[in-house]
Amino acid sequence: MSRRSLLGLTAALGLAGTGAATACTRVGSADDTEGGNLLERLRDQGTVRVGIAGEVPYGYINDEGELTGEAPEIAKVIFERLGVESVVPVPTEFGSLIPGLRAQQFDVVSAGMYINPDRCRQVIFSDPDYVMLDAFIVEAGNPLGLSSYEDIVASGARLASGTAYAEIDYAVAAGVPRDDILILPDQVAGMQAVAQGRVDAFAGTAITVREVVARNAEVESTEPFQPYVDGEPAIGAGGFAFRPTETNLRDAFNAELHRLKESGELLEIVRPFGFTEDEMTDLTAEELCRP
Repeated sequence: MSRRSLLGLTAALGLAGTGAATACTRVGSADDTEGGNLLERLRDQGTVRVGIAGEVPYGYINDEGELTGEAPEIAKVIFERLGVESVVPVPTEFGSLIPGLRAQQFDVVSAGMYINPDRCRQVIFSDPDYVMLDAFIVEAGNPLGLSSYEDIVASGARLASGTAYAEIDYAVAAGVPRDDILILPDQVAGMQAVAQGRVDAFAGTAITVREVVARNAEVESTEPFQPYVDGEPAIGAGGFAFRPTETNLRDAFNAELHRLKESGELLEIVRPFGFTEDEMTDLTAEELCRP
């Protein structure tokens, strides 16, 4: 990511598989209750619908057809403690997550979405549950010696990234022409583009890149690196997104998230997905939403 220019809602909500969007019952729009009443309604129905983008390890459906990933596993724990027993996935493209949330196709974005000022103008976020560096998928041996966005500019390398990934803006800030960046659906498509020689590098989060290259000996991951925008570190920290009217749900979710952080449970939940102590963070959404 995130990681990740929004697509049109109608085209973008092509849900994976067999019409998941129409199979889900919508939760009605928030009433006049200050802060929204979605949490109470979710408790009554016992189910919360979470938007995911099929991105390993953040949120995806595994080979057994089960919802899993860093963000969904956190969501399962927190929503159970909030009195909501069932977490149901609604798969879509990453660029459709915010439009889908605002259109009530699902109740929460559970996809490890980076928190940044542009997104904060459209949705509200929990505090982040992780912080992450970037990396490239490159040809095995990294023949161009790429280790930063500045290297892409200096070498004239062909760069790709994922739909609506934050890495696009990081590359542009470093001097890569936006129109020169090939936009692909996800990191799997990025890996294939590099392996086929269509691009020299695909930019993504370090953990996403590390996971996907394990499937193909023709490519490898570069070492993680810190991107910069206007001379300042671009902090890639991800959290859960909620509709702007639902501050009560966001605040209750945040309270449980902080309990997980303080107890050390958060790291234990996400460790199976490759996260370490290095990815834990005390940053807040308020800090990350500042222009």
